[in-house]
Amino acid sequence: MAKYVLRRLLLMVPTLLGVTFVCFLVINLAPGSPFEQKLAAMKMLSVSSGGAQMPPAQIEELKKQYGFDQPIHIRYLIWLKNIATLNFGNSFKYEEPVIDVLLEKLPVSLQFGIASVILIYLISIPLGIRKAVLEGSSFDVSTSVMLTLLYSVPPLIMAILLRSYLAGGNFFSLFPVSELYSDNYRELTLMGKIGDRFMHFVLPLTCYVVNGFTVLTLLMKNSLLDEVKLDYVRTARAKGLDERNVIYKHALRNALIPILTGLGSFLTLFFGGSIIIEQVFNLDGMGLLSINAIFARDYNVIMALIFIQAVLSMIGRLISDLTYVVVDPRINFE
Repeated sequence: MAKYVLRRLLLMVPTLLGVTFVCFLVINLAPGSPFEQKLAAMKMLSVSSGGAQMPPAQIEELKKQYGFDQPIHIRYLIWLKNIATLNFGNSFKYEEPVIDVLLEKLPVSLQFGIASVILIYLISIPLGIRKAVLEGSSFDVSTSVMLTLLYSVPPLIMAILLRSYLAGGNFFSLFPVSELYSDNYRELTLMGKIGDRFMHFVLPLTCYVVNGFTVLTLLMKNSLLDEVKLDYVRTARAKGLDERNVIYKHALRNALIPILTGLGSFLTLFFGGSIIIEQVFNLDGMGLLSINAIFARDYNVIMALIFIQAVLSMIGRLISDLTYVVVDPRINFE
């Protein structure tokens, strides 16, 4: 197993180089770079004030300031050298080190990411098992209809509906409209702060969880149904084992293997899928940072996000593979 892990870690290096180089090339060749935006603003300011055109020396100095005075392949090599020390450069939009910007936004998305993964698995696995055990019953049919309806609602529509009906004041004002806490948060007692954070978490967290647990529940049900039809389950029943032992001690372990394929995705959950939710509920996290960086052509922030997400995605896949061995020791990657 140690050799497999080492081999996977070594294979991550060329994969990471390929991903970052392609993204770096596309981003830097796209029009509207920070240098071009700054140059256009300075030219407009110079013309409006009646001044002369900018001298070439000033333009070259501006290029050097933004790091556009070198060929693109040299800039990429410089970028690789810098990220070895987690130096992602400065944000053009926020005018501070990128790593500081990321550390400021990360806790917001991380809280929702961790909480949503825990809730998704806590809901989907027991519910999927229950649906498989009661296949064809009124409980199975009614929950399947409910899951289908929930899955068919896009996250944007779900967020807007929840905010309009439960927090907008048009119907009910049960929850706060946006952000992570109220204006008087610091003045509250400990229990008041916990309650305030909980109320702010409910609607965004619901949007995170709904689409995830609907798919996973049906996957859990179908996986378990496939397992109970196999010969080793029939043999266990023929030996006189009660149905509870057959399901939970024999079939369930193997049925969990497909579920574990998405376990490693919790590392990237706070990046993907959070843009819409953070915009609707005004949460200043990684999703909102991503879209703002793209609109502002903040190259250093964009590349930092791509690099971190690529690393976390590959580590997540490795974690998923390793969990296979924990669930089923017969699996051997050597």
